[in-house]
Amino acid sequence: MAIMAGGSSRFHQAVQWIALLALLCAGCGGGITSAPPPPPPPPPGGGPFSAQPINDLGAGTYLGFTGGLYPNGSNAVPAAHNSAGLARANAVQSLDTSGNPSPTGKIVLLSIGMSNTTQEFCSAGGGLPCNSWTFMGQAAADAGVNKTTLALVNGAAGGQVATAWDSPVDSNYDRVRAILVQQLLSEQQVQVVWVKVAQSTPTVSLPSAQSDAVSLLTAMGNIARTLKGRYPNVRLVFFSSRIYGGYATTTLNPEPYAYESGFAVKWVVQAQIDQMANGGTVVDARAGDLNYNSAAPWIAWGPYLWANGLSLRSDGLMWQQADMESDGTHPSQSGEQKVGTLLLNFFKQSPYTKCWFVTGGACP
Repeated sequence: MAIMAGGSSRFHQAVQWIALLALLCAGCGGGITSAPPPPPPPPPGGGPFSAQPINDLGAGTYLGFTGGLYPNGSNAVPAAHNSAGLARANAVQSLDTSGNPSPTGKIVLLSIGMSNTTQEFCSAGGGLPCNSWTFMGQAAADAGVNKTTLALVNGAAGGQVATAWDSPVDSNYDRVRAILVQQLLSEQQVQVVWVKVAQSTPTVSLPSAQSDAVSLLTAMGNIARTLKGRYPNVRLVFFSSRIYGGYATTTLNPEPYAYESGFAVKWVVQAQIDQMANGGTVVDARAGDLNYNSAAPWIAWGPYLWANGLSLRSDGLMWQQADMESDGTHPSQSGEQKVGTLLLNFFKQSPYTKCWFVTGGACP
């Protein structure tokens, strides 16, 4: 019996050694397999595309193109353009439906653009009432916003790409006119416009001369002239480019096109600045005639909305995946709120807007 007991003990020890060796060899290429390794973490910025925000790029370059929202790598409006903008800001006044000055009239701030634009400005469907977290919703709840003579009107709508706004005969402008009339307003009262546009499913990126950014620049120049023709009293137009597109799961408008749309805005603004500095003669034929004394309104940047995903911009802006809908392109409620807040702060603080946007405000 002692021998049998000893053999049993040795047998159990051998089983234990075999089990230990199996654990040690797991995943080493033998017959015993291990669980697959976890996926690698996503790259910095939330996606494979990474770039420096244009307002942080300064005199640095992206594919040879200089940064900064305004010329020469600067985020400051050049002096002459600033003076022209302030003159027009101080000329904004309440108008009646015929476009005549009236203390009981209105100042219309209009939005035009695509699905993202209407989501951020008011609501996905575009109609009233606006969602409380959007720009118009936040403005309605802000006691400092002018509620006496200022009328905020959302003209943006889903699916309305840049080229759907680049001619005075585009059906969008008749649709917007109907919205104005429904709110007892008129085209003659539109004096300020926020423009955020893009093209659908772009395929050519910078530095190509046939890139989406270049075609968007041309469309924006056409839009500026169209606004002047359609709204005779328009004085100020503010352009914004797209939010971050690095989480996109479709080809609707992913990176690098979302980022590069910022260069389209930069170039259309610079085209007007350069033209006026050149005695009114067109400098950038891609943008066309943007003379603010005749062909177009004065144009400038609105809030710059792009940040490199999870990488903090110099002012703290970032875009998380939770800020996007499932397609990674349209903003979720938190994304809409971010843009709404950026817009509200811009219009409350800009020297070109606070004299008519804020109750008791003054422009320099």
